[in-house]
Amino acid sequence: MVDTKTPGDKTLSVPTKTLTLKPRVETGTVRQSFSHGRTKQVVVEKRGKRRLGGDAPAGETHAPEPVVAKPAPVVAKAPSRPSAPAAPRAGSGVVLRTLTEDERSARASALADAKVRDIEERRLAEEEAKRRSSKEGIEQAEREAAEARRKAEEERHRLEEEAKRKAELEAKKRFGEAEAKAATTAAPGTTTTTTARPAARPTASAVPPARAPGVAADASDEDEGPRQIRRGPGGAMRPAVPPKTTHKPGPQKERGRLTLVTALDADNVRERSIASFRRRTQRLKGHASNEPKEKIIREVVIPEAINIQELANRMSERAVDVIRLLMKQGAMHKITDVIDADTAQLIAEELGHTVKRVAASDVEEGLFDIVDDSTDTEPRSPVVTVMGHVDHGKTSLLDALRHANVVSGEAGGITQHIGAYQVTSPESGKKITFIDTPGHAAFTAMRARGAKVTDIVILVVAADDGVMPQTIEAINHAKAAKVPMIIAINKIDKPDAKPERVRTELLQHEVQVESFGGDVVDVEVSAKNKTNLDKLLEMIALQAELLDLKTNAERPAEGTVIEARLDRGRGPVATVLVQRGTLRIGDIIVAGAEMGRVRALINDQGVNIDEAGPSVPVEVLGFNGPPEAGDRLAVVENEARARQVTSYRAHQKRENAAASISGMRGSLEQMMSQLKTSGRKEFPLIIKADVQGSLEAILGSLEKLGTDEVAARILHAGVGGISESDVTLAEGFNAAIIGFSVRANKEAAAAAKRNGIEIRYYNIIYDLVDDIKKAMSGLLAPTLRETMLGNAQILEVFNISKVGKVAGCRVTDGTVERGANVRLIRDNVVVHEGKLSTLKRFKDEVKEVQSGQECGMAFENYGDMRAGDVIECYRVETIQRSL
Repeated sequence: MVDTKTPGDKTLSVPTKTLTLKPRVETGTVRQSFSHGRTKQVVVEKRGKRRLGGDAPAGETHAPEPVVAKPAPVVAKAPSRPSAPAAPRAGSGVVLRTLTEDERSARASALADAKVRDIEERRLAEEEAKRRSSKEGIEQAEREAAEARRKAEEERHRLEEEAKRKAELEAKKRFGEAEAKAATTAAPGTTTTTTARPAARPTASAVPPARAPGVAADASDEDEGPRQIRRGPGGAMRPAVPPKTTHKPGPQKERGRLTLVTALDADNVRERSIASFRRRTQRLKGHASNEPKEKIIREVVIPEAINIQELANRMSERAVDVIRLLMKQGAMHKITDVIDADTAQLIAEELGHTVKRVAASDVEEGLFDIVDDSTDTEPRSPVVTVMGHVDHGKTSLLDALRHANVVSGEAGGITQHIGAYQVTSPESGKKITFIDTPGHAAFTAMRARGAKVTDIVILVVAADDGVMPQTIEAINHAKAAKVPMIIAINKIDKPDAKPERVRTELLQHEVQVESFGGDVVDVEVSAKNKTNLDKLLEMIALQAELLDLKTNAERPAEGTVIEARLDRGRGPVATVLVQRGTLRIGDIIVAGAEMGRVRALINDQGVNIDEAGPSVPVEVLGFNGPPEAGDRLAVVENEARARQVTSYRAHQKRENAAASISGMRGSLEQMMSQLKTSGRKEFPLIIKADVQGSLEAILGSLEKLGTDEVAARILHAGVGGISESDVTLAEGFNAAIIGFSVRANKEAAAAAKRNGIEIRYYNIIYDLVDDIKKAMSGLLAPTLRETMLGNAQILEVFNISKVGKVAGCRVTDGTVERGANVRLIRDNVVVHEGKLSTLKRFKDEVKEVQSGQECGMAFENYGDMRAGDVIECYRVETIQRSL
């Protein structure tokens, strides 16, 4: 601080005190206590935080005194700062100027702030001293408590050692009892002395003398060692006979764990615990518990594949023993390895167990083909499938029988869906179930499905068209299903109808009608004029009587899924033909990999019914998802069985799909075919159809379109409308979306338009297949075809400046065109292929030169031409290929 002496004479004083740094480390010692009375004294250092000058308060820059009991002297040492300038000092050699009024006020405010700071620092220092003093008091108390605990621990250890030593001495005394008895027999005169001593022993040992804490364990009672009795002066020493005690020697526990029970029953004698008794029994038994136990023979259920750990658990054996047996057989396995059923059976039999082999397909046992009792059967309606070529009048004939008009609802005038209906015969009053199948070549699977579930096949052949390819296919399906056929020769009302021609053509396919001496019934009908329809129904009833169709209607239902679709309002809907038993609302059903509970049954007239008997086609609502067309339906007893069956079938379906995608290793021919088709182009597609049958037909047709160079890649195929997820999938693979008799919802259409995804809608399968065929043809590499134009021979080669070499030629045959492709042939070897850049006749550029004329030619980027070379001129044409 600078003080002014006089207004005119000012000096600057420099303090003479030496500047030093106080250490920021405070040291102290702390004693740590550990278990078993061990302690350790460590040095603790406390380092203060370094602060920059001016920021730290005064209470932190100067370490406070360790004794905090006297804070008053600290207050007294605070320097007093005058608010006004002090008197000038004498003897100063520096003259300072007079302070202005602003400087004086600033100095006064600074002094006032310094006083406030000093007061605050002193207060903080006092608080810090109090906190430190309380902390040291707490630490001192903790150290004293630790020291007390250590001493108590040492005392406890000393007592335990002393008790242990006493027990050892007592054991030694008992061990020397036999020798003491022998000594007593040899010297009977000492009996009185020997027997007198134990009488006083309980008194002396009943109340042991209190021992000072500092006394060592060696300064114990005199009776802790074996008593020595001197026989006389100079006699030999011999041990005293220990007293015979009835209780078990050993140190007695003074107290156990303090609990509520022990506190209340303090006077009672503490008995031995059950755990202690068990430990004692185990010690006495020793290794008797390790004796081999009796072998337990178990019946082990072994599936087709099982890991070693599971096999060991089922046999109640150790997995190590199973692995040891496998190692003896030369197979190294881990505990998590999967082994086949044969190996597992060998191991189980080796260990003495019985084996029961099961397979994953056993869950389907008892679902189908349960034989009915002949006493419970009753007649059922026949199932008739109408088959034939496209546009031969199958649906029109069925409409005439049903008095309906299904044809008007089909796109393009052709049937593209399989349908099931019931018709009542007007004469007999019996019901007949008809199944209508499409006639297009793509619907082969539908026709095969109809032939499998039918009892009678009606083969419809147009009288004006004769036997066609799908007619032949229908004949083969009927023969494969081993069902009788009825030939319905339709369209006999047409002028060019020739029924005899149809009968003759059928003979080529081993179908002989009754009029030709065969056993196949034929009826000439006209669906348009409804001619001979009653006769057709009569033939069907007659054939059904010959078949004697009977079944049990009271058993759980079995059937076949004819068709399945995904209805937006009703969910999955399956058209089911009940073949055996009765299907009721509430039944738990399984079809393929889907299960559900029957919520509603709708017949072919659109009426809700409560149950459907044998040979009745119904629409079933309640499936979790749309089943596959052709799946067999069965009623199960509970949902657990249904889940078990569907999970197995779903697993099989996933495995088959994975095998078909990845292409499992097969024969050498399959590997070569995969290598051949590895580089072919793919046309990605997403297909959504209205029903499973149509989807199946589309997939089959597209698969037939594939070649070694290009094929359709079906990213996703399903039943139902086009959704946003389909558009997202198409965007990722740049695929086209095909909708057959379905539409995209509003969100999916907007997303497709936004992302540039093409969605094409079709109602006729012809148009769909043709468009896909054209699109796939565009992926085929075009064919290049050469067209020969002419030849020319080089007579002379001229070197022209600014142009290069020009060959003087004569056209020998054909024509030579400018810009055409040329080959330079020398000694019958092609030395260059390129294009003709210059073609001149005299001095003029010409487009072509005819045979026999001379011209000048120059090649593009080539000049090594010689006299006698031949120039071959040709044109390359690109031809687009198609499937």
